[in-house]
Amino acid sequence: MPDALAEQVLDAVEGLVMLWFSAAEDSIPRMSTRQLLALQTVHRLPELNLTTLAEHLGIALPTASRLCDRLEAAGLLQRTVQPFNRREVQLLVTQQGRRLLADVTARRTSRLTGVLDAMAQGERDSLRHGLHAFHRARALAPRRAPGNG
Repeated sequence: MPDALAEQVLDAVEGLVMLWFSAAEDSIPRMSTRQLLALQTVHRLPELNLTTLAEHLGIALPTASRLCDRLEAAGLLQRTVQPFNRREVQLLVTQQGRRLLADVTARRTSRLTGVLDAMAQGERDSLRHGLHAFHRARALAPRRAPGNG
């Protein structure tokens, strides 16, 4: 039974991921998943520098730098010198970048709301209950080391 449930959850997650990324594909300028993730990360952590961004994204520093180059060229990100450490570059989301993030979030919310509206109230209640139980169980479950599948 748990294997069948795991397969159902995998199917649901795949559908959610498709919905999630399709909302971002309509953004202007069009952004890759990694670019959008980088912009969201900088927005969420406003004191971020390039090294920390690379660590958060799990990418090499030169890759993060090129990623920021593209975001900066698109007017979505700005690099500024830290006032207290002139060798450190702070990353900031521009007003245009914040508008783009708000637009993607609104599209994601709208698409997710459309799916939820197609469900009966009892199904939405069951989903809410199941999500709470999932989060609770995930918090209690032992974490596996990377590579230990």
